[in-house]
Amino acid sequence: MRALLFATLFSFTLLLSGCATTKKIEALKPEPGNTTDVVYQSATSFINLPVSISIADVETQANKLMTGLVYEDNNIEDDKIAMKVWKTAPIKFSEQKGKLQSVIPIKVTANVKYGTSALGMDLYDTREVNMDAIITFSSKIGLSNWKMTTTTTIESLEWKESPTVTIAGKKVAITYLINPALKLFKSKIESELDKSISKVTDFKPQVLAALEKLNTPYLTSEQYETWFTLNPVELYVTDAVLSKKQITMNMGLKCTMETRVGQQPKKTFKKENVVLKAVSSMPDKIDVVVAAVSTYESASKVITKNFQGQEFGEGKRKVTVQKVDLWSKDGKMIIALDMTGSINGTIYLTGYPNYNAVTKEIYFDQMDYVLNTKSILMKTANWLAEGFILKKIQENCRYSIKQNLEDGKKNLLPYVTNYSPIPGVFVNGTLNDFEFDKVELTNNAIIAFIKGSGKMDLKIDGMK
Repeated sequence: MRALLFATLFSFTLLLSGCATTKKIEALKPEPGNTTDVVYQSATSFINLPVSISIADVETQANKLMTGLVYEDNNIEDDKIAMKVWKTAPIKFSEQKGKLQSVIPIKVTANVKYGTSALGMDLYDTREVNMDAIITFSSKIGLSNWKMTTTTTIESLEWKESPTVTIAGKKVAITYLINPALKLFKSKIESELDKSISKVTDFKPQVLAALEKLNTPYLTSEQYETWFTLNPVELYVTDAVLSKKQITMNMGLKCTMETRVGQQPKKTFKKENVVLKAVSSMPDKIDVVVAAVSTYESASKVITKNFQGQEFGEGKRKVTVQKVDLWSKDGKMIIALDMTGSINGTIYLTGYPNYNAVTKEIYFDQMDYVLNTKSILMKTANWLAEGFILKKIQENCRYSIKQNLEDGKKNLLPYVTNYSPIPGVFVNGTLNDFEFDKVELTNNAIIAFIKGSGKMDLKIDGMK
């Protein structure tokens, strides 16, 4: 009798323990895509960049290039004069009615052959003449192949004293010899001045150097391994205008921008791939779209934190989410929840990414169990398949991009706050707040596109 009672109690205990044993669920995993690269359609940004260059800067650089001897003619037989011309003081630039005026002090050393031929004899003498003068030039400016071009003509030449030689104690004017020679050295100086200005204002190397620096991935957050990259596509420029002691033009940059979470992106800039275009006008503002790239791995970690310390269910039937994994399939989001508690195993849900403008969060709309998962739950844990528990789970399946919006503006602020990509070049501007545009799924990342606008300007002052 006692043995029978003991056996009955033992069987009942086993039954109770069997009822309390956690169920194991094995749902069929929806396979993700097999592409490993983050591939998406980049959104284009346009940055308008008004450029101003001080005339003083052009003056400084031109004086560095144009020094000392500026003209030399050693042949005295062709026109009876050999001549050397030096620049004796710095060139002074100024703006006069939209044109660039250049004033150049010069010193002329000339060997003059004078006299006559009579009765078959050459009666000539040669004298050295030293003269000082001030030449004033006027240049019409333009822009060609990213260089400022000038068409320079002489306005006036003022001698400190008339060109003469002393013969038998008397000064004899030799203007008839000097004037023809002046045509040669004036055109030579005009040409040298144009070359110097063109070389000084060749913007292409500086612009390409600045773009290459802008393309360098910039670490914005060590904690989240977030990188910002700007990728130039096309560059535009209008013609140059001279006014108020400065040369101005409008430049525009067509580019793509992205913020990527994870490893440092590769530098992709190639000078030869940047298209340079001349245009007549451009918009006066900037429109930027930043692609905030968040890998499913990083987003999974964030959403997993949302589930920490939370149980789902009722009474003794409860589960705890230990881990969340995300991937995409057929345009939908797959959410895998590793659970412990009344049920052990992984359940799979689907949903469409959406955006809550109030909380600035990406969430998954129309969330439901994957068909295979749902059929298993209906047999083993119908209570978990009920709508109110699914709604509770959905509330935790969200990913904030508030930081992305803030970072989108923060990432660009260094480029509009007295930013100097190269010595003597300064960028300043203003940015409006960034707003969400759209969200896209790739095989291994969630891409949130955010938009912003503002104004920028670039000043060249103090070039080395």
